[in-house]
Amino acid sequence: MKINEVFILEERGVLYINGEDKDTFLQNLISNDIKKVSETNSCFASLLTPQGKYLFEFIITKHKKGYFLECEKKTIDELFIKLNSYKFRSKVEILNLSNEFVVAVLSREKFLTLENSKDVLGHTTKFREDPIYLDPRHKDLGARLITNLEKLHLSLKLLELKSSNLDEYYSVSNKLGIPQINTDKLQNNLFGIECNLNELNGIDFKKGCYVGQENTARIKLKDKLYKRLFPVEVIEGDLSKDNIIHHQNTELGRVLINNKFPFAIIKFKDKNFEFEKIFKCGSALVKIKKPYWFKFD
Repeated sequence: MKINEVFILEERGVLYINGEDKDTFLQNLISNDIKKVSETNSCFASLLTPQGKYLFEFIITKHKKGYFLECEKKTIDELFIKLNSYKFRSKVEILNLSNEFVVAVLSREKFLTLENSKDVLGHTTKFREDPIYLDPRHKDLGARLITNLEKLHLSLKLLELKSSNLDEYYSVSNKLGIPQINTDKLQNNLFGIECNLNELNGIDFKKGCYVGQENTARIKLKDKLYKRLFPVEVIEGDLSKDNIIHHQNTELGRVLINNKFPFAIIKFKDKNFEFEKIFKCGSALVKIKKPYWFKFD
């Protein structure tokens, strides 16, 4: 990212959670520790099924007396309904503010020019009273500003930022192995830990119980992690969701996201699998890309 460019993520949505029981409510549900979230720190987390399968992922940021949950707008109505289904008698208010707030991404370098900024994942400060934080998943994703739509234009002007092509940002995200669009296609198709939530700072194994915690911990502690989500490079042809990636008669993986920034769940420990090797996938030829942070267990 260039220091004076900004990406307006109109496909992101924002929920606001407030109320007397907000901390306990979130702590019992999410894969990360809500105690990590403060005026100076934001965190990445997920909501899983009771079996530990992927449902939703989001970034949690402190805002006034409550929390912003920022996630893909395509799934935000479903997340809103799911969170409300867990409320029972909890004193919690959940608001969908997606039509009022917007998320903008700026470079890490620009973020570090701001007062009180630190080069620490998730570090959060304020700009015109709005939270701005270094992405808690990976520094190469830059920083994110959550602001009211009415304030966006002036904030970008004051920061001397100019809007850039979103494909540039999502290309960086894809190379890092971090899906951010069409994540609805991941739902119930893989375990959260297979989505690299641990490596992206989205799971806390010390926090205690949450939805899906038992299977997540078992996979980690018993070294049962045989599959992972990785970015796909199409050499030729077109992909469809659920296309099988194979070598001869061996199935190595399956396409889950088949847009211009595709991802597949891969049996990365299979003896027939290699990163950068060309595989058949339906009518296409593909390579599985290795994010530079990835290391074999």
